[in-house]
Amino acid sequence: MKQLVRPRRLAPGARVAVVATSGPVPEERLMAGLDVLRGWGLDPVVAPHVLDRHPEFGYLAGTDADRAADLQNAWCDPSVDAVLCARGGYGVQRLIGLLDWAAMRAAGPKVFVGFSDLTVLHEAFAQRLGLATLYGPMAAGIDFIKSATAQEHLRATLFAPETVREIASRGRTVVPGRARGVTLGGCLCLLATELGTPDARASARGGLLCLEDVGEETYRIDRYLTQLLRAGWLDGVGGLLLGSWEECDPYERLRPLLLDRLGGLGVPVVEEFGFGHCSDALTIPFGAAAELDADAGTLTLDQPALR
Repeated sequence: MKQLVRPRRLAPGARVAVVATSGPVPEERLMAGLDVLRGWGLDPVVAPHVLDRHPEFGYLAGTDADRAADLQNAWCDPSVDAVLCARGGYGVQRLIGLLDWAAMRAAGPKVFVGFSDLTVLHEAFAQRLGLATLYGPMAAGIDFIKSATAQEHLRATLFAPETVREIASRGRTVVPGRARGVTLGGCLCLLATELGTPDARASARGGLLCLEDVGEETYRIDRYLTQLLRAGWLDGVGGLLLGSWEECDPYERLRPLLLDRLGGLGVPVVEEFGFGHCSDALTIPFGAAAELDADAGTLTLDQPALR
């Protein structure tokens, strides 16, 4: 697995587009997030359909065609330096086939930030564009607008990525050791659901796989992990970083399942690494060559996440 193309870092005055690819966006949270971005010296531009709601399916922010158009237009706009997602939820899978990937590839690399449902786009950008991305907080996320720690880690990653080449977690060692590889991953349920689609990579071989999820019962997490194992998708993985499991079963009940399904892979594993659906979430670069030290609970990037 090779390191992917790194976009350029941001500078004060950079124009960033905020898009809603998934669930409906609360306006007051969007406004609060835009204030944070402006406080960083950025010029945020809100895509036309960010505050829409699908006329039939209330869990979607507008129609598939409108959400896809907002994303593509933002990505292909030469004045836009970064695309930030407003929130997750569900919906990216519905629009992924509506995007003009040739046009997006021709637009060149730029910064992309999102997590949760955006796992689908992280994988598509890696597979179709060969582009490194940032698995981090979203502009209208309550975990972003109310967490100075999450804001600061994302800000440092965007503006001064050399200062966060070592990502030190609150994590604990599950399986000791060090491993090298290229970072990938995201929300477990979406990685499992993507199997068999045009954007699913053949396996996580040679990668440092980051996994987290939200609101899932333990038997469902068992099912997702077992599906990945049976499909051979975890064969050859270099190491595992386990993030947050918010609104799942209490961790003391979930942890034995994670050990049962992942402990036998024979690779370093660290838990509670501090990314995903949690307060003070870290921003994790995907597509970056790095070393995981499971004993120290650190991820050290070979190069800054952005150029």
